[in-house]
Amino acid sequence: MHIFAIFDHNLYIELAISDLEIRGIAREKILAVPLEKETREMAVLDTIHRADGVSLIDGGAVLGTILMLLGTIWGFHWYWGPIVGGLIGLALGVASGIGLDWVMTKRQNRPSNLSRKAEVVLVVHCTESEAGMVKKTLKDHCAIGVGLIHQG
Repeated sequence: MHIFAIFDHNLYIELAISDLEIRGIAREKILAVPLEKETREMAVLDTIHRADGVSLIDGGAVLGTILMLLGTIWGFHWYWGPIVGGLIGLALGVASGIGLDWVMTKRQNRPSNLSRKAEVVLVVHCTESEAGMVKKTLKDHCAIGVGLIHQG
């Protein structure tokens, strides 16, 4: 039987491993795999196959539409006319919307990126009679999640 647990990368995983060894689980039957923290740059546009939930085009589209409408309305009073006024409003709106979205997204993502630590997957090979004790020990040492697979 294999028991899987996920821990934050901190002292609790070391305490869990040493507690399992004290309770009779051999060191060779315990495997700890640290996961790498993924840092990804923001994409300007989400695609069908890859979406990170952050799209910088949305704000640009909204502000572009609003300023294009205002540029068209005010364009009737300008020498260049409503079409050029609408195009100028569109360009200014898209540029300012993308810039504003980028600044707001960078500001929101910074604290969560710094506070998020890497995680560690702990795999323990044990017998069915030891499974309850191992699962309880891992939960007592603040495992984020625990799962088990029966070998048959």
